[in-house]
Amino acid sequence: MEIIKTVHHMQQTSDAIRQGGESLALVPTMGFFHEGHLTLMRAAKDHCDRLVVSLFVNPTQFGPNEDFEAYPRDTQGDLKKAEDAGADMVFMPSAGEMYPESAQTSVVVKDLPNHLCGLSRSGHFDGVTTVVAKLFHIVKPHVAVFGQKDYQQLSVISRMVMDLDMDIQIMGVPTVREADGLAMSSRNSYLSPEERKSALSLKKSLDLAQRLFHEGEKKAHIVKDFVRSYILEHPHTEIDYISLCDSVTLEDVNTLTDGTLMALAVRVGKTRLIDNGRLKK
Repeated sequence: MEIIKTVHHMQQTSDAIRQGGESLALVPTMGFFHEGHLTLMRAAKDHCDRLVVSLFVNPTQFGPNEDFEAYPRDTQGDLKKAEDAGADMVFMPSAGEMYPESAQTSVVVKDLPNHLCGLSRSGHFDGVTTVVAKLFHIVKPHVAVFGQKDYQQLSVISRMVMDLDMDIQIMGVPTVREADGLAMSSRNSYLSPEERKSALSLKKSLDLAQRLFHEGEKKAHIVKDFVRSYILEHPHTEIDYISLCDSVTLEDVNTLTDGTLMALAVRVGKTRLIDNGRLKK
């Protein structure tokens, strides 16, 4: 497995792969790999000849009071896991390599970020779209793979690719969960044993909403009330948002239909966790 640290080297390598007639996949990550990341890598490898994993904790998507400095890192462990998952290259640039002091350009999606996580994380998605657009131009993949756990991120990136006519296939992979149902996340490492028990309320509240919908409840506000009460029964929980929304526009709905998205963000202790699921008849 090759480790690449500069934009120029990565672009040259990608050009050579493309000119050789091989297909190229990218899995963008911020590291501290768990089985969710490795599932994305294996899915990407199944669809292309060569796999690039980017490993870059992107400072521009963290707000001033968020956990950039404390974000968990394990570079050597990540490199071993990426290699075992089939990565051919890891693109591991510095912040200065990605954001020279002279840089003046950002990429902004207008409407989709104004929902869900974007309501409390001002500027977050501008940082995401800018870094992902840069990665796409640097790595030049045919396919890029993202997890559906970050549903809004996947939606925003898909919109960017469509609007800017980027010749890249975006592939979403279903959320990977622990045996107890907790969605895998690098931030799970922050949870104490007691907080982890409370964190299970996210997946269980999605199951509660699904059960209510299956039993015939169509009013979004009633389902939200049940879910809110359920989550707050658990210690150390503070709700950022509970949204029942259109799965394409992310706009809140009043009446539930097949395919309505339920998305959650909940602080458990000091750890902000997200989860989502689509209601099915």
